[in-house]
Amino acid sequence: MSSKQAAVQRVAADTLRALLPDLEKLYTDIHSHPELSMQETRTAGLAAERLRAAGFEVTTGIGKTGVVGLLRNGDGPTVMLRADMDALPVKETSGATYASTATATDAEGNLVPVMHACGHDMHVAWLAGAAALLAQTRSAWKGTVMAVFQPAEETAAGAQAMIDDGLFKRFPKPDVILGQHVMVGPAGAIGGRVGPITSAADSFQIRLFGRGAHGSMPQASIDPIVMAAATVLRLQGVVARELAPTEAAVVTVGVLQAGTKENVIPDEAIIKLNVRTFDEGVRQRVLVAITRIVNAEAAASGAPKPPEITPLDRYPLASNDAAATQRVADAFRGYFSAERIREVGPASASEDFGSFGSRWHVPSVFWFVGGTDPDIYAKAKAANRINDLPTNHNPQFLPVLHPTLETGVETLLVAARAWLAS
Repeated sequence: MSSKQAAVQRVAADTLRALLPDLEKLYTDIHSHPELSMQETRTAGLAAERLRAAGFEVTTGIGKTGVVGLLRNGDGPTVMLRADMDALPVKETSGATYASTATATDAEGNLVPVMHACGHDMHVAWLAGAAALLAQTRSAWKGTVMAVFQPAEETAAGAQAMIDDGLFKRFPKPDVILGQHVMVGPAGAIGGRVGPITSAADSFQIRLFGRGAHGSMPQASIDPIVMAAATVLRLQGVVARELAPTEAAVVTVGVLQAGTKENVIPDEAIIKLNVRTFDEGVRQRVLVAITRIVNAEAAASGAPKPPEITPLDRYPLASNDAAATQRVADAFRGYFSAERIREVGPASASEDFGSFGSRWHVPSVFWFVGGTDPDIYAKAKAANRINDLPTNHNPQFLPVLHPTLETGVETLLVAARAWLAS
C-alpha cells in the first residue's frame, strides 16, 4: 500500500467514525419499520434521501420500489454496489429495544407480522454509509459509483423486476458488481470464495388429487393424505440415494396441507417444497426425480388425475468471478487484519444477486460479514453448539451493532476502491 493510499484510508476511517451514530440511527429505524417484499416504499425513500444528500443522481421506482444512485466522478471504471431492502413475515422475539412490532398485509391478503430477520436493514445502512464515504473522499478516486437498493430479494422477484424495468438500458454497464450479506459468524469477520457462493433454489407447489369420504369409510376414498405422506417420505431418498456423496443438494418439504376435520378424508392435499443445488447437472437430475416420484406415488394410490406441479420461485446460482474475487480479497488483506479474512464454503442459502452479473455479463463478487457477538460465537464454537445460534430467518436473529455496522461499510468501500481509479 502506498503512503497516499494509507492516508486516504485513514481519512475514510476517521469519517466513518463520525458517521457511525447517524448510521446506527438509520439502521435501528429501518429495523423498527420493516416492509415486506415490493412494499419497501419507506425504506426506499430513506435510501434515496441518503443518496441525494451525498450528491448522487437518484432514480426511484425501478422495478416498483428499487432505487438507483449514480455518482459520476470523472473518467474511470463503473462499480455497482447492491443492497436488498425487504423484510420477512416473521414475528420478532429478539428482545431488542428497537424490535419490530409491525404488521402488514401480504400478497395473499393475510395480515402478518413483519421483521428484518435476514439483515437487509443492515445491508441498507452499509450501502448508505459507503455511498456517503465515497462521496466525501471523491478527490481520491475517479470513475462512477452506482448504488442499487433492490426490493424483493426474499421472493426472488426484485432483481428481475429491476432488470425488466430497464436497469440495463437506463444506467451505465458496470465493470464489476459487488454485494454482501450479514450471516452467523463472529462480528467483524469477512468470508468469501471463488466460484459458487450461494446455491440455486427452486420452489414448487404440488397439488395431489384424491377422492373424499367419511373417515369411517376409507374404502370409499382415495386418501390424498396417505398419498402426500408417502410422497414426502420418498422424496427424502432423492439426495440420500440418487446423488453421489460428492454432490450437494437439499430437498425440503416446508408445507403439507390437507383436510379440515379429523373424521373427513379430503379430496386433495398440497405439498410445497424447496430445492437447493450448486451444479446445473445435479439440479436437473433432482428436479426430474421429484417429478417422477410425485407422479408415481399418485399413480400407485389410484389418483383420479395426475398431480399439478406449479413453480413458485427460482433463485439462480450466485458464482464469484475468479479474477474479480482475487482483486477484492487482495484489497481486503491490504486493509483488514489477516485473522478477519476467511475462505468459506458455498452457502446453501440463495440470493438473486447473481442475476445482475449473469444477465449483464459482468463479473460479480459476493461475500459474507459476520454479525454474531464474537464472545457468544466463540463459546458456541467451543461447546460445538454453533447450530444453536439464531440464524437468518429466525425470530431472534439480530446482528450485534458493532463492529458489524462499520465492517460492512468498510468492506464495500475497500472493494469499490479496488476498481475506482486513483
